[in-house]
Amino acid sequence: MAEVGARYGTLVEKTVAAVSHSPGHTSPLLRKALVDRSGVDVPENLKAFLDKVTRHADQVTDDDVDALKRAGYDEDEIFELTASAAVGAALLRLNRGLAALMESR
Repeated sequence: MAEVGARYGTLVEKTVAAVSHSPGHTSPLLRKALVDRSGVDVPENLKAFLDKVTRHADQVTDDDVDALKRAGYDEDEIFELTASAAVGAALLRLNRGLAALMESR
């Protein structure tokens, strides 16, 4: 969290807490792992989808979501996992952008 600096720290902490620790249909540990991009205990049948959300969110299709439903995930679970992966990807990009700004000074 230190990377985001004082300007964004509080907002980031609130966002991470909301996504990771709020009551939900999926494990808070899994959601936190997705936010942190640690890859810890991510079920194999989720990896390709979550990688797509992280790297190519614009390419996620209804077929991707339908495949998760066929694998037994409901819409609430899919939403929570997608949001967690998206927040993790956003934080990675934010930290990289802030690092680039700091290097340019």
